[in-house]
Parts: sequence; structure tokens; C-alpha cells
Amino acid sequence: MTTVYLNGQFLALEEARIPVMDRGFLFGDGVYEVIPVYDRQPFRLHEHLARLQDSLDGIRLENPHAAAEWENLILRIVESADWPDQGIYLQVTRGQGPRDHAFPKIVHPTVFILPMQLSPPAAEAVERGVSAITSQDNRWLRCDLKVTSLLPNVLLRQLSVDADCAETILLRDGQLIEGSASSVFIVLDGILLAPPKTNLMLPGITYDVVLELAAAASMPHQVRPISETELRQASEIWLTSSTKEVMPVTKLDGQTVGSGQPGPLFRQMHADYQAFKHRIMRGRSVA
Repeated sequence: MTTVYLNGQFLALEEARIPVMDRGFLFGDGVYEVIPVYDRQPFRLHEHLARLQDSLDGIRLENPHAAAEWENLILRIVESADWPDQGIYLQVTRGQGPRDHAFPKIVHPTVFILPMQLSPPAAEAVERGVSAITSQDNRWLRCDLKVTSLLPNVLLRQLSVDADCAETILLRDGQLIEGSASSVFIVLDGILLAPPKTNLMLPGITYDVVLELAAAASMPHQVRPISETELRQASEIWLTSSTKEVMPVTKLDGQTVGSGQPGPLFRQMHADYQAFKHRIMRGRSVA
């Protein structure tokens, strides 16, 4: 049995219900987070909760819990689940109200926390790399908010599913933005490049970890705008996210990336990322 949290109650997933007049259902009026958990230790929990706060601020919804309350709820869900490695999904909507675009005068947010089994990225994908396609980014202008109204991302991600690829890499005005469900890095002339955070991309937690690890390893890196031409000339392309961790792209739009194998900087970063995870697991502390 999977135990979830819904509006003050811990109950079986099969018993969890929300009213049809919930604005999350009617309008996608809410935000969410996905927090990876390794050996029952939440990964970068404080950073995930800070991003949740930024998203709530962005949609003008008061946070229903203090950080310590969130931590207690999440740890209780983590301990209740059968799996040591998990993805904790939490969602906050504006709650019930009339079917009117304007905010209801009295707001009682709906809070939902769900544990999901987290499997490591497939060994073959890490060893050989994955394929990706590109598409023009036609989403809204506040992609920095992690909102539940994800239909544009869903449609863009489906393009890669239809093409039997792992991800759709998004371009806007000739610039690399991010993936439909990931951040994107490239290696060009031996330098790791990351597009800068703007309102057009989600501020990735794993994105930050990769830049921290690059700095710690003295890996040449820059954060700057990346053109589509540079993306296509890259010797390495990486996808990063809480579930993908760091994943190499070895084919883009049917064309080989670099040598066609995961590159040397990826292999170094992958090793450093795994070591970083294991330090957290050994430390038995919330990172």
C-alpha cells in the first residue's frame, strides 16, 4: 500500500480524493516539486523547498507550511514507503472555488504528497548515451515557475516519444533554452557551457549541483547564452534533472554528437555526481 498525504491526512493512495471544483483540476492553478530521495535521504531538500516558495510567490499563493513542517511531512512519507530510493512528488493548488478565472476570496490550498519509486538511470543509457530531437519553444514566458499547467511541456515531450528519443531540446529565437523536462549543458572546445537562468527556463536543482561539481573539479565552465549553431557543433550534450541525474546525448536530430559516445567531461561529471550522492547517503543527513 502506498501512503500519501492529502490536506492533513495520511491515507492510502486509493482513498485520496479531491473535489471536482479544485482549481488545480479546473485551471492547473498550482505548483509542484519532485524531490529525489537516496537511501531515504532527501536530496537538496532545502533547495527544493526554496524553489517551491519561489513558485508559490510567482502565482501569488501563500505557502501553507513552514519549511520545518514540510520537512516533517516529507520525511514521514519517505519512511512510510517501501523503497529506499524515491521521488517525492508534492503539489499545492489554490484549492476549491467557483469556476471563475479570478482568485476566490477565501483560499484553502490543497496539499498533496506522493512517494514514487526512483530507479537509477539505465546503465546502457549512461554508457552509450541517448537520442534527442529539437523543437521551437512555444511555452509561456514564466517557465521559471514549476507550475502544474504543463500541457505545452507534455506536447513537446511527446514529440520525442513519437521519435523514439529521450528528450526534446527547446530552442527560442536561435538560442538553447532547456529540455521539455530537463536542463541542458553542452561541451564546446573543451569548455562546459550552461545557458543562464532566465524566466524562460526552470532553475534546475541538478543544474546547480553540476555547476558546483564542475567548479570543485576545476572543470572549465561558463554560464552564457548558447546559440543553436553552438548546440549543433557541441562535442558533448548533457541532460540533467532530478530523475535523469546527468545523461549524455549522443545523437541529436538524427546526427551524431561528437564521437558518438559519451565524452570525457561527461564521464568525469558522472563519476563526481555519483560520489556526491554516496557521500550524502553515508552521511545520513538531509542535503
